Amino acid sequence: MKDTSSLHKEAMDMLLHTSRTFFIPISLLPSKLKETVAAAYLCMRAIDEIEDHPELPSDVKIHLLHTISLVIEESNLNNKLNVLFEPYKSVLPEVTLRLADWASLCPVSMLPNVKMATARMSKGMAQWVSKQWKIKSEEDLNDYTFYVAGLVGLLLADIWQWHEEVDTDRELAVAFGRGLQAVNIIRNRTEDLSRGVNFWPDGWELDDMFEYAKRNLALADTYLKGIKRGPIFTFCQIPLVLANATLDAIKAGHQKLSRTAVADLLKGITTSPTQ
Repeated sequence: MKDTSSLHKEAMDMLLHTSRTFFIPISLLPSKLKETVAAAYLCMRAIDEIEDHPELPSDVKIHLLHTISLVIEESNLNNKLNVLFEPYKSVLPEVTLRLADWASLCPVSMLPNVKMATARMSKGMAQWVSKQWKIKSEEDLNDYTFYVAGLVGLLLADIWQWHEEVDTDRELAVAFGRGLQAVNIIRNRTEDLSRGVNFWPDGWELDDMFEYAKRNLALADTYLKGIKRGPIFTFCQIPLVLANATLDAIKAGHQKLSRTAVADLLKGITTSPTQ
């Protein structure tokens, strides 16, 4: 393992490479909180890359995700993951291959929570790969979005409580993650269908998915109101504002927000005197 300062810089570089949306709110957090959230995000991004990988067969994805869910909470994680990933080193992205590095960046007192959440997510992803992502009902959609995004909301709630004793409603924390994921599902509809994946319940049209997203984003607004103004509030506000703006853009006939629109929205949030 590398020294913490070098690893932290590499983690932020990886974060910028894998998610410009979350790089900004994470980079605005105070140092200890930034390090923890970055580590948590990259651990989950590492397994997300397995679930979404365009070349890996389903049985390999299931094997990798299920095994990660079993070993991530054990000791000697680096060695175990090296053995697991060895046959797939040429196809797995760096963010996945370095999962043990990201976990090691997390403060010891928060590491069990990050590992447990990652294990639950990995197990849930494996189950949905085995189902070939066949989502037939809203109940199925809720289950899928819980594992891939609701768990992120719960982990963030744990981190807020740990760092600043910020107590948030956990059901609203799940809705926060679920709402953001629903927007991603709408935005990535064409790409998902091109790879044979349909996250929309049977019979649902665009209006139905919009209503689902809007309902959860409204709960996310309520979640945000329970957090005092400051770095954590701003962290949560940024993706929420972008998600609502993305829905408005799609409804207006655009595929996504323009870079200029994103920059203007972020400028408005990060320069607000109430922050």
